[in-house]
Amino acid sequence: MHEDSQSSLDVDSPYVDLAVEVFSMLADPTRVRIVLALNAGELSVNHLADIVDKAPATVSQHLSKLRWARIVLSRQEGTRVFYRLANEHVRGLVVDAIYQAEHSLGNVPPHHRQQPATAQGGIDAA
Repeated sequence: MHEDSQSSLDVDSPYVDLAVEVFSMLADPTRVRIVLALNAGELSVNHLADIVDKAPATVSQHLSKLRWARIVLSRQEGTRVFYRLANEHVRGLVVDAIYQAEHSLGNVPPHHRQQPATAQGGIDAA
């Protein structure tokens, strides 16, 4: 029913407390960097550690919390564990938070600037 689809966004939604838990899980710079890195696709713990410039053990601890919160999913291949974002909404939360941060600096944020047209009618010359 249409009314049911609206209820999750009401002020008395039963999901408000869970949403706060999601925000608290993302209230850490390393975890935000992990989510941004996983935007490119599935990555191993060691690869993520290289990207976010943290020790693999530290990244593994953060990933464990993100997995517990159902923000990331994991799969094991031999001795290696690979992680990916659980869904597209996780990416959206982090992207919107970054965009909001850009707005806090004033001026025209980079995400609002018009992209320059490429030569050859919009086709990248790569």
